[in-house]
Amino acid sequence: MRFIRLCLVLLLAASPVWAQDDDTPVAVVQETVVGETFADEAKWDSFTARVERAIEAGLASNSVLAGLRRELVDWRDTFLMRQSMNGSRIATVSAQLVALGAAPEAGGEDARIATRRGELTAQLNDLSVPVTLAIEAHTQADGLIGEIDSLMRNRQTENFLARSQSPLNPSGWNATWESLVAATRGIKGEVESEVSNPSRQTKFVSNLPAILVLLAVAVVFLIRGRAWFRVVADAIVSRFRRGNAVVQFVLSLGQIIIPLIGLIALAQALELVGMSGRRLGAIVEVLPAYGFLAIVGHWLAGQLTPYNMDAEMHPLGMSPQISARTHKRFIMLGYAMMLFGFAQTFISSNNFSATSEALVMFPFGFLLAWVLYLFGKVQRSSAADLSDDAPRQFRAGLRSAYGTGLIIAALGGFLLACLGYANAFEGVTYPAALSVVVIAVLMLLQRLVVDGYALFSKADGAASEALIPVLIGIALVLLFLPVFALIWGANVTDITELWTRFGEGFSIGDTKISPSNFMLFAVVFVAGYAATRMVQGALRSSVLPRTKMDVGGQNAVVSGLGYVGIFLAAVVAITTAGIDLSGLAIVAGALSVGIGFGLQNIVSNFVAGIILLIERPISQGDWIEVGGQMGYVRDISVRSTRIETFDRTDVIVPNADLVSNQVTNWTRGNSVGRVIVPVGVAYGTDTDRVTGILQEIAEAHPMVLLNPRPSVVFQEFGADSLNFEIRAILRDVNYVLTVKSEMNHAIAKRFVEEGIEIPFGQRDIWLRNPEALDFGAKRAARKPSAPKPKGDTKS
Repeated sequence: MRFIRLCLVLLLAASPVWAQDDDTPVAVVQETVVGETFADEAKWDSFTARVERAIEAGLASNSVLAGLRRELVDWRDTFLMRQSMNGSRIATVSAQLVALGAAPEAGGEDARIATRRGELTAQLNDLSVPVTLAIEAHTQADGLIGEIDSLMRNRQTENFLARSQSPLNPSGWNATWESLVAATRGIKGEVESEVSNPSRQTKFVSNLPAILVLLAVAVVFLIRGRAWFRVVADAIVSRFRRGNAVVQFVLSLGQIIIPLIGLIALAQALELVGMSGRRLGAIVEVLPAYGFLAIVGHWLAGQLTPYNMDAEMHPLGMSPQISARTHKRFIMLGYAMMLFGFAQTFISSNNFSATSEALVMFPFGFLLAWVLYLFGKVQRSSAADLSDDAPRQFRAGLRSAYGTGLIIAALGGFLLACLGYANAFEGVTYPAALSVVVIAVLMLLQRLVVDGYALFSKADGAASEALIPVLIGIALVLLFLPVFALIWGANVTDITELWTRFGEGFSIGDTKISPSNFMLFAVVFVAGYAATRMVQGALRSSVLPRTKMDVGGQNAVVSGLGYVGIFLAAVVAITTAGIDLSGLAIVAGALSVGIGFGLQNIVSNFVAGIILLIERPISQGDWIEVGGQMGYVRDISVRSTRIETFDRTDVIVPNADLVSNQVTNWTRGNSVGRVIVPVGVAYGTDTDRVTGILQEIAEAHPMVLLNPRPSVVFQEFGADSLNFEIRAILRDVNYVLTVKSEMNHAIAKRFVEEGIEIPFGQRDIWLRNPEALDFGAKRAARKPSAPKPKGDTKS
């Protein structure tokens, strides 16, 4: 208790201090730059002058231009940030000027208002100076970046189209052979020099244990590593009942990692030997990188084109023969790319002329083109196996186009090489081969997505037909597009520049839309839409059922709230994202004319749907008849109304027909309705007696209201009967057929008990020759009459 009192005393003592802290105003200081230029303006001017001189001279290397471009990008980002300087102050001052309004042309304005407008205008001009300078500098930086990109692309194009002597021309063969001999002797001399070096020998002896260990690891991992790991992986996969495909894919990565470790160990062992020299050392350095291509070729062949697998279970739907051929092509492609890379490294580490370089690379490029040609042919052959249904036909078309593209790349590259365009040859065949590898990896990832979805959703059979894996596959394709662009010669700067342009957005008139604005719009709209659906659900389940409103009215309120909520969510999202739609007024006006003509019926049905929800001439659950169709209203949407007929078929009626045409609503307001049961009795029957019996039957039925009382009407003297009608008001008109059937049963039973005859139609048949009929005895068959003589006209 004492502790509680002590706490209360301390709280009372500290309360004035808290009150003082709460009442103390906090000054928020915002840095405002008024009428000043940038402090680094001189540095920027000096840098831009240097960039302009480099561009005009055109002598700077691509690496120097790339460095200048990186600095320009940094400057441009800085200027882009500075464009938002004084943003809040500029908005406030602009709003003040709008509040003051424009100066009247006729004069007569108060001097204080004019003075205040002048002060605010001057202040706005001072605040806008840094922003204007930032916009100008950003524009300049953007233009210089474009000039550098254009210069580098022109150089790339010139290098691609550079032509040297054709490798088929024998005049350059001797020089090339001499260059190869010189390069071989150079490598031999460097190795001999390193071997004879005592320091190298001493270092080799000291590193010998590590070298032997690395060589042993390399030999084991390269020769037996994949086979041993495959056995272990199969044993692990067999233990899983679900998700075998995912586990198998993850474990299959070991078939890449283990051989790659062996290559890295081999390269490290050769480097520890230290006697390779500069030229051979360059090849040893790239050994893991280019050897990785051969390893990936083996891995892709095993994953996508396994041996002895039926077409139904095959990952690509190939027959066993086509799969075996594609398997070999994958492996050949990996080794061809590896040899091509080693040849490029060998040439770059030696001094070869352009002609000798083209001639040395020609056989390796030819090998790569030949493998591409074979790969394209087998792809076209496999496309014929996929032509059963529409999805398979689409895949068959893609595969056929894919194979055709590879064949064109192979033949076109070989033709370019024969004409002397060595750079173009290399720029076509090698990117095409890399594209094959990337496409194969993309297909494996898409297959992994399907298998993963099947694992987590427990929908093994329907996973390939689900929507989510398809959307993820499309996202993977979009993510791989920059990879394809880099493979085919695009620079990283080109992709970053494209991303920058995308981030800046695009303009429609005076309205600028950026991805950030769009994302903010999407987030706010989705949040508003979700809130609308939550409110609708709460009203439908908790609030409206406790009111006296009928079901149709409840549905109308919920639907109307949904339309209003979606509209408000769109308005709030547009406002929050800062999208100014005033610049689209003219465009919207022009589009409204076209929409008015092209979507006239849709707009008419939409307006009719709003009218139905407001006036509620029909409601959900009503029994209506319109256009010869009779049934229950099951749903009223913004465009049409769904009616369920009595034979359980759905009829979609446009809302405009329900508003403009005659509609019979049997249950509008309440379910009370009338039933009419016609009855006929024989002539001579006591009519009062019949009336009393029918009255008793009508009043005895539980669905008939006694107020007003049912009535029996003697309708008419019919051709065969005296016709009566029972007319009664039912509690629920939906049971009119049931009531009518039950009354007919009761009438038939009661008339039998009372001996009242229900007549039926009679017909009298008159025979022209009744004497021809003998119903008493059998008569002999009538003989055919003799033919009449010619000319006899008597009957």
